[in-house]
Amino acid sequence: MLGGRCSREDPNVDACLLRSFNSLAEYLKGGAPEFGIEEGEPIIIDELSIALGGGPDGYRATFKDIHATGASNMTITNVRSDLDSHQFQLTMWGPHISTRARYRSSGVLLLVRASGGGDYWGEYDGVKAKVYFRGEPYERDGRTYLRLKQLKLDFSVKDIKMGVENLHNGNAVLQAALNLFINTNAQELLKEMKPELKRDLGAKMSRFLNRILEKIPYDDWIID
Repeated sequence: MLGGRCSREDPNVDACLLRSFNSLAEYLKGGAPEFGIEEGEPIIIDELSIALGGGPDGYRATFKDIHATGASNMTITNVRSDLDSHQFQLTMWGPHISTRARYRSSGVLLLVRASGGGDYWGEYDGVKAKVYFRGEPYERDGRTYLRLKQLKLDFSVKDIKMGVENLHNGNAVLQAALNLFINTNAQELLKEMKPELKRDLGAKMSRFLNRILEKIPYDDWIID
């Protein structure tokens, strides 16, 4: 195991797993062809949409080609495991994540018709994430491996700054109104984005974890 082995009998097995997982994460950061893992940056999300307020004039926004950087600087700060049922919960923390995207919106915002498109930017400070996953053991070539059965994740952000620029219609009043609204309601907007983000990031994380679990035998990192 790249991060070192941990004994099931060790009363501090979670502390051992924490060191192990962090050392593996560090190794994978620049990409690892032998695991079929490309460089971790940027994370790309094709599209997500939010809706605030109902009715024909409710504000709708779509973000496309979202590029996020900084996630590879996240470290695992805590591990809780239940080795009998092959369950793991990882707490992660990252100082800063930056995002850029193409943006389109429609509807009315702060009494201004907010139809238009442009570039979105977001700076997220103090990102905390929790990843829970459960595996199922199986035998292959005389070794025990884990197959991913379930994965859930959640995250929160301490401070958010975001805005739009280069609006296609070049309306300075609209751009100022949008930026005032977006920054005043940053946490609320993140809450609206969260369900889609969690789905997309969960799927990416599952693919990433599957590749690792396929390659590293479970009996290589947990020994009796």
